[in-house]
Amino acid sequence: MTDRIENRTLAGQLIINPVGVGCWAIGGPDTNLGLPMGWSTADDSQSLRGLERAFELGANLLDTADVYGHGHSERIIGRFLRTVPRDQVVISSKGGYFAGTAEHAYKPSHMARQLATTLENLGTDRLDVYFLHNSEFGPGDVYLDEALEQMRDFQRQGLIKTIGMRGPHRFATERLTVPKEQRGDKHARFRELFERIRPDYLAVRYNALTPPAPAGRDDIFAFAAAHGCSVLVNKPLSQGLLTGKYDPAAPPVFGDGDHRRRKAWFTPRALRTIQQGMEPLRERFGTERGDLVRVAIRYCLQRADNAAVLVGFTTPQQVEQNYQCLGEPLSEADMVFIRETSGALQKSLDASGEVFLDELETPQ
Repeated sequence: MTDRIENRTLAGQLIINPVGVGCWAIGGPDTNLGLPMGWSTADDSQSLRGLERAFELGANLLDTADVYGHGHSERIIGRFLRTVPRDQVVISSKGGYFAGTAEHAYKPSHMARQLATTLENLGTDRLDVYFLHNSEFGPGDVYLDEALEQMRDFQRQGLIKTIGMRGPHRFATERLTVPKEQRGDKHARFRELFERIRPDYLAVRYNALTPPAPAGRDDIFAFAAAHGCSVLVNKPLSQGLLTGKYDPAAPPVFGDGDHRRRKAWFTPRALRTIQQGMEPLRERFGTERGDLVRVAIRYCLQRADNAAVLVGFTTPQQVEQNYQCLGEPLSEADMVFIRETSGALQKSLDASGEVFLDELETPQ
C-alpha cells in the first residue's frame, strides 16, 4: 500500500507532494564544461515508465534542467506530459550551465533561446519554477542585472511562475581551476546574490550527512523561511550511498559521461567506511534497503515544512520503493539518533581522507 504524504503549499501557491522526482539521472550520459556530468545507467523506456509510476503513486513535482543530457531529460518528461493534465504537474527546470555559441550562459538573448527550447522540449507553455542554475555571472557580475531583468520579463510574459537560485555552492570547475586558498567564501557569495535576486525557491544539497549550521547562524531552512522562500532538496539519498546500495567488495563501474566515475565516494575504501558507519541505522530501523531509504527521505522531509525533497531514479522499481517505503514519521529521538550516527560517519570519512560533502560541484 502506498504511503501517501500530505501535500504542501510552497512558494507561488504551488501545491506539491513533498516527495518530488529528480530527473537528472534520466538525462543519460553527458559532458559539459569538459567534465562528465551525466548518468550512464539510464534507459529511456525505464525512465518514462518511472515517471508514469511516480505520478500513479502521487508525485506531482518534476525537476529537470536544460543541461541534463542537454535536453534529453526534458524531452522524456515532455513525452510523459502529453499523457496527463498539465495542471496536475508542477515542473521545475534550470538554465545557466550551457552557453552554446553565446558569449555567456546568462546573456539575455541566450537565456530566452534556452527557455524557448526547454518549453519546446517539455511540450508546455510555462514552467512553475525556473532556476538560475549557478552563480557565475561573468567578471564583476557583468551579466547579473540583465539576467535578473530577463527572468522578471519571463514572469511578466507568463512563461515562468516563480524564480529559483541555488544555495551556497561553487561553480562546477572552480575546484579544478582555482587554488583552495584563493577561493572566496561561498556562503558570503550566496547571501550577497540572495539579496539581489530575492528568489522564491532555493535548491540545496541536503541529507543526513550534512553538518549542522555553525553556531549563531541559521540553517538553510530557517534562512529560507525567514525570507519567505521554499526549498527544493536534492541528494537526500546521497546518490544511493545512504541506502546500502553499493557493495565495497564489488564497487560499481560507471560508463563514459557519468559524473560518478571521478568521485572518491564510490571507491572500496569509502564504501567500506560508509557501510560500517551506517550499521547503527540498520540495527535501529531495519536491514532492508527500503528501511534506509525511508530513514533518508523522512529525515529530510521532517527538517522543515517549507521544503520538498527531490529523489532521483533510473528504474520504475526505484520509484516504487521511494514512494512505498515511507511509513510513519520519524520520532524526535529517531531524528537525533540519525544525526548523531551520521555525524560519526562524517568524522570517519574525514579521517579517512575521503572528500564526501565538499566534492567537486557538478550541475545538478
